[in-house]
Amino acid sequence: MKKVYGIVRFNPLFNGIGYSEFEQMLRCIDAGTKTFVKGEYLLLSGDLIDYIGLILSGSVRVIKEDVDGNAAILTELAAPEIFGEVFACAGVAHSPVTVQASGDCEVLYLNYRKVISSCSSACHFHSRLIENMLESIAKKTMLMSEKIEILSKRTTREKLLAFFDFQRGAAKKFAIPYNREELARYLCVDRSAMSNELGKMRDEGLLSFHKNVFELH
Repeated sequence: MKKVYGIVRFNPLFNGIGYSEFEQMLRCIDAGTKTFVKGEYLLLSGDLIDYIGLILSGSVRVIKEDVDGNAAILTELAAPEIFGEVFACAGVAHSPVTVQASGDCEVLYLNYRKVISSCSSACHFHSRLIENMLESIAKKTMLMSEKIEILSKRTTREKLLAFFDFQRGAAKKFAIPYNREELARYLCVDRSAMSNELGKMRDEGLLSFHKNVFELH
């Protein structure tokens, strides 16, 4: 239990919740863990949303598929990030996205109905959980706004530069969580065209890269 707490305490959902009440809290919100192998699906589009998932190890990607079966990566999540909370708290019964393990991972599942409502025992940490959940959703909304801003760019180059700007923060050299195929899906562009554009940008001296490590000049 200490190992689990050592991971989840870095997620904003558990801000202000100490180890002494952590075990009681997990029982109260009907929490449990499950492991997945790379490529396995944690959640399929159309599945009922019963629980919020918190990643204890490894990483997952959130995917959106269109009517033709084309998949676009919305985001990549790693420990100790959570998924499903936005849809659950919005009252969405069926998931509009698919969540897939991008590596072997372990997930802590939390009953979202018990997270966002006070229990019969009136546990004092519930109000803290609700407050933290609202903050978490607000931050997730900001990330989605970034994605919308990236996709609103007209050209592949503009999308790449906008994506790199968000990824690098204040650093000139940085790693991204996607390979070329995944990056093309995230940006909703053709992979060959994107690779050609990266080559042009490198030749023009705008950036340099090796695999998934980039440096802007």
